[in-house]
Amino acid sequence: MKALFDLPPWPTLPVEGREEVYPVRRVFCVGRNYAEHAREMGHEPDRAAPFFFLKSAAHVVRAEGTIPYPSGTEDYHHEMELAVLLGAPVGDEPMAAVMGYACALDMTRRDRQQEGKDARRPWDLGKDVEGSAVIGAVTPAAAFGALGDQRIEMTLDGAVRQTATLADLIHPVPDLLRHLGGYYALGPGDVVLTGTPAGVGPVARGQVIEGRVDGCVPIRVTVA
Repeated sequence: MKALFDLPPWPTLPVEGREEVYPVRRVFCVGRNYAEHAREMGHEPDRAAPFFFLKSAAHVVRAEGTIPYPSGTEDYHHEMELAVLLGAPVGDEPMAAVMGYACALDMTRRDRQQEGKDARRPWDLGKDVEGSAVIGAVTPAAAFGALGDQRIEMTLDGAVRQTATLADLIHPVPDLLRHLGGYYALGPGDVVLTGTPAGVGPVARGQVIEGRVDGCVPIRVTVA
């Protein structure tokens, strides 16, 4: 049957050393996965189990050029993250399903998120924001190597705002994939943003965000 209208194509990401692009199906985000970030948000680190929220794949934008400053907020925040991109179904050996890694930004309407928290309502207006899942070029897992103490860092107009190592993750990537795989049939096209270090804060129009994770392609975007 013919559809009533055409939808935009699925977002895709460039892959280092490949002509093919990576199509994004779903974006899962991990909350408070660095201890110091949990504390700066007013919570003690929870080591019992990770928690997740979703961003629509339609809200993925490549980390190049400009990113939008959305409507409905006066407090738009940066959150630098490592993205894990799956290329196969997650099974007993979750890391075997990892196709690659990328630098990412989980941009957040902090005022709207806080309103949701205060009212004990979902965070959708704060987190599931158009253009807020900013993801860089994918580095294949074989080229990245084993996860360890790689540095993750973000600067705003050249000043360091966030810095940590992947060894600081409360819940490491294999545990995240095992836990999330108990609730979803994870597979190709699924992206997991693994959490943000301390130092999150507001951005203004015209500011430049740069981010890096050792072993990944760095990102640089300007807030439109």
